[in-house]
Amino acid sequence: MSTSGTTISPPSEPEDTVEPPERTSLPALFLVFLRLGLTSFGGPIAHLAYYREAFVVKRRWLDERGYADLVALCQFLPGPASSQVSFAVGILRGGLPGGVLAWLAFTGPSALLLIAFAWGLAESSQGAGWLHGLKLIAVAVVAQAVWGMARNLCPDRERATIAGIAAVAVILWQTNLTQIAVIMLGAAAGALLLRDKAPAPGPAVGFPIGRRSAWTALALFTAFLVGLPFFGSTQPTLLSVADAFYRTGALVFGGGHVVLPLLQTEVVDPGWVTSDAFLAGYGAAQAVPGPLFTFAGYLGMVVAPNGAALAPPILTALVAVVAIFLPGLLLVVGTLPFWNDLHNEPHAQAVLLGVNAAVVGLLGAALYDPIWISAVRGPLDFAIALTAFLALQVWRAPVWAVVAATAVAGSILL
Repeated sequence: MSTSGTTISPPSEPEDTVEPPERTSLPALFLVFLRLGLTSFGGPIAHLAYYREAFVVKRRWLDERGYADLVALCQFLPGPASSQVSFAVGILRGGLPGGVLAWLAFTGPSALLLIAFAWGLAESSQGAGWLHGLKLIAVAVVAQAVWGMARNLCPDRERATIAGIAAVAVILWQTNLTQIAVIMLGAAAGALLLRDKAPAPGPAVGFPIGRRSAWTALALFTAFLVGLPFFGSTQPTLLSVADAFYRTGALVFGGGHVVLPLLQTEVVDPGWVTSDAFLAGYGAAQAVPGPLFTFAGYLGMVVAPNGAALAPPILTALVAVVAIFLPGLLLVVGTLPFWNDLHNEPHAQAVLLGVNAAVVGLLGAALYDPIWISAVRGPLDFAIALTAFLALQVWRAPVWAVVAATAVAGSILL
């Protein structure tokens, strides 16, 4: 109360802070992402399908439109797109600590498994039937995602055409830049063709990241990218390992298998890792859930002996994992506040409609190559994949149960 008869208003929120509508406790958030980290087989495209089921369908943390917009944003950024999406959802539900916990929970299982493989505590089983069963569950998961996202995001001829052209382009021209070009063309088509289809303005997704934090993250991203090379060397010291893996994470678009040629340039060409060791680790990476970027943990373990024990192998592995993910996560923090501003601009919405349609095309192309052509080798494979799809789409069976059943079917039948 004021003695002068006027009302004293409570302090306003800082201008650079946007509060989300709801929060999830950090332990609960960690467990949600840990479960995904333990069960998300199939690579980055399949991860996006798992996320959609967990965050849009089951928990309703995001609606279809918000989730697709977030996927589109992360597709635009360099780095591991699926890990960036999980990091952003963690921020949405738990602030920056929630984002870090989400990343740790989703990344940790596969990183530890690949480090253990490099340490000799596990053996590669590239030809095992259960591993092929996991490839078949990826077919079912991605097919379900394509079905659901196409119905929601490509409901008319214009957007269906954008998706179809995007899929054809990615299948026919498989280069590192094709995905980015397709997304940019989808954005241009949206701006030209979909202005009258932009949805009515709605509330922006409230990511609790302010502009000061965003500018700080962008400054750190640039400082590491420019500064680390000055401390590098021809030997795999901690700083040169950090430089090589940070540069890889900062320059790769799309994530997943796209990162492999860049990693090969950084660690095989200078002689840090032999070609045989590199391919053995890549084979092991296919057998674990979670992001393929955790392949960096394996490589960090095997470069240390070649460097005459310049650092403890486990420390080198952890530096490699953090370094390859860090640029993509910094870019997420650096772009989310500006994303909020653009979320309800009519022209931006038209662009996003086109981008979302292109993302559906990318998903459809990935369903064919590499997922379908590497997994479905004959009638029995098709039967297992179709059964898994029906279990997910029609019977709404839990994803983890279908993963386990498909792995068992693969070990028995294949």
